[in-house]
Amino acid sequence: MRKQWAWSSTVMLLLMLFLVSEIATVRSTDYACKFPHHSYPFCDASLPTLARARSIVSLLTLPEKILLLSNNASSIPRLGIPAYQWWSESLHGLAINGPGVSFNGTIPSATNFPQVILSAASFNRSLWFRTAAAIAREARAMFNVGQAGLTFWAPNINIFRDPRWGRGQETPGEDPMLASAYAVEYVRGLQGIRGIQDAVGDDDDDKLMVSACCKHFTAYDLDMWKQFSRYNFNAVVSEQDLEDTYQPPFRGCIQQGKASCLMCSYNEVNGVPACASEELLGLARDKWGFKGYITSDCDAVATVYEYQKYANSSEDAVADVLKAGLDIDCGTFMLRNTEYAIEQGKIKEEDIDRALLNLFSVQLRLGLFDGDPLKGQFGKLGSKDVCNPEHKTLALEAARQGIVLLKNDKKFLPLNRDIGASLAVIGPLATTTKLGGGYSGIPCSLTSLYGGLEEFAERISFSFGCHDVSCESDDGFGEALDTAKQADFVVIVVGLDATQETEDHDRVSLLLPGKQMDLVSSVADASKNPAILVLIGGGPLDVSFAEKNEKIGSILWVGYPGEAGGKALAEIIFGEFNPVGRLPLTWYPEAFTNVPMNDMNMRADPSRGYPGRTYRFYTGSRVYGFGHGLSYSHFSYNFLSAPSKISLSRIIKDGSRKRLYQAGKEVYGADYVPINKLQNCNSLSFSVHISVTNLGDLDGSHVVMLFSKGPRVVDGSPETQLVGFSSLHTVANKSADTSILVHPCEHLSFADEQGRRILPMGSHTLSVGDVEHIVSIQIY
Repeated sequence: MRKQWAWSSTVMLLLMLFLVSEIATVRSTDYACKFPHHSYPFCDASLPTLARARSIVSLLTLPEKILLLSNNASSIPRLGIPAYQWWSESLHGLAINGPGVSFNGTIPSATNFPQVILSAASFNRSLWFRTAAAIAREARAMFNVGQAGLTFWAPNINIFRDPRWGRGQETPGEDPMLASAYAVEYVRGLQGIRGIQDAVGDDDDDKLMVSACCKHFTAYDLDMWKQFSRYNFNAVVSEQDLEDTYQPPFRGCIQQGKASCLMCSYNEVNGVPACASEELLGLARDKWGFKGYITSDCDAVATVYEYQKYANSSEDAVADVLKAGLDIDCGTFMLRNTEYAIEQGKIKEEDIDRALLNLFSVQLRLGLFDGDPLKGQFGKLGSKDVCNPEHKTLALEAARQGIVLLKNDKKFLPLNRDIGASLAVIGPLATTTKLGGGYSGIPCSLTSLYGGLEEFAERISFSFGCHDVSCESDDGFGEALDTAKQADFVVIVVGLDATQETEDHDRVSLLLPGKQMDLVSSVADASKNPAILVLIGGGPLDVSFAEKNEKIGSILWVGYPGEAGGKALAEIIFGEFNPVGRLPLTWYPEAFTNVPMNDMNMRADPSRGYPGRTYRFYTGSRVYGFGHGLSYSHFSYNFLSAPSKISLSRIIKDGSRKRLYQAGKEVYGADYVPINKLQNCNSLSFSVHISVTNLGDLDGSHVVMLFSKGPRVVDGSPETQLVGFSSLHTVANKSADTSILVHPCEHLSFADEQGRRILPMGSHTLSVGDVEHIVSIQIY
């Protein structure tokens, strides 16, 4: 029997390789439900999605079913179902990383928006939504010409827990509330919720313009550090940290964003591979209400057996992930081993059917079984919708709003463009056009930071200083110093690139690479006026030397600003745009590299010298704090209205009152109430109305960040936490109002050591800038 299965498996694998030898994305001439296959029930768009999906599955043979369990899904010619490539990438624009996207065709490029970490620095929900909607429009256009699929594995919403992480640049930062807000807007924009209505006037919430995927579930934030790699790392995470740090972005992505895909991560979580964890995947489906398909990260199923040795055999690994709730394998491991798992009785055909129902349901929602896509609701999208003026302008706006002014001594910036001063641009990154960071595509246009500044300066010169980012030699320092001495103003461009931080490569130091620090200091000393330091990179840098150096007048962090980064930087330096960005993560000193990267604990532990992580729990010194960001204007705040007292008496569950009070004595004292003892938590919601006054002479946008500091009722209480934020436009010397909605059960709570969310009783201090307001939460 084994030989028969082995023979059929070999034939099946050869057939699979033949069928997918060409790009497996649907082309305009290669689609399902065309004549003579149009009469199958699954082609009837009037039927419910689930009924159509069941129809497809019922018609498939077992070998055919197995051929569909890979990202490179084979065609089923007898049913007229074409091959499909599930893996496409769109983190901050259509990217070349996934095989589903190709720029070798009618459309040679796509809009390259800023890397996610810089977009997050804008703290602008509508900007995130509009960016994702633009990416979706370009994705559909490329699909229509056969250059992309419709299932995109973004966003990356892992918490940027450790500043050394090479992929932190891909995330919205270190705060779970911020990451969750970003995830919701990105997914809604990409999948077409609200965007579909705007584009084609359709209000069917079940339909998808494209499919978004929340990744990497969960506690994935280490790629390669010492003996640990993402393939063998066991993330030991407390229930407390899981509940109020690692999981909120995924919960928001699913419950509010309505994501149609979830990707499980390589790592183990508390001893169980994420892709084999019935507890984790079941949490998403059963408790959070996830409706979509679950994919592994690429080769993560093989990792369960080959690296982690969690499974005793290849067949056990297949059984473990399918029974946990996985639907598709990015890779070929399941293609090669699923038949054997069935032969050995480790899985049943019904396990495969369950997975296929999820997969086909998403494809049906995308319209892949509705006939010719060019005759569908998105069929008119094409090359004119990619790299169009609207999207290019949006990329510029996103870069403008993300760039963070870290230092501006004596209001050194902005420079006066009208005086005709000469400008020297120095540094190994000044002329690079690779400004997108990881998971980039081919941008509409290639412009360096030097190129952007060149458009604004009448006289400009350039010197590398260092030959590359690693800057191992000071051979070019002499020329750089000569160039600096001859200019009126000097811009020094240093930082990081993919040789320093990327997937599979974490940093070991937070300092500028090689001799970059020496270059910065030397050039600043040689300059006629204080120098302007521009930092490229996703991860934090310890530039405390520059912060303290009086010869460095201003410091700007541009992250990876995308294709319009050069122009955005020039507009800020020369005062055409008032900087608005705020850091979405803490910038730690170099000493933080003594903290083991494999320690997943968020809370500080003084007994072992552990300082904690992120602004919510970190107790050490900072180079720059979360939310730091300067403007050319100064702002003052005033609380216009907010409640002073909130009573829980009406929402405590009837059966919980006796437990909260026994013999007239409060069981919990006046400390806290578990959230699960409250009903109708939304009834506690309130708005905080805030007045913002621009005290400067320049108009500009401004980010209002509302923080809360609650009573320290149990161990592990946050130092402070972000409650909400709002981006608004302000006029010089005038006031503007904004409001932030606060949900106490969500925003003022945190997890106790058992992982239960609790709401502290007593005084909660809400703050904006240096202005505070007290809200007292009481049982009666």
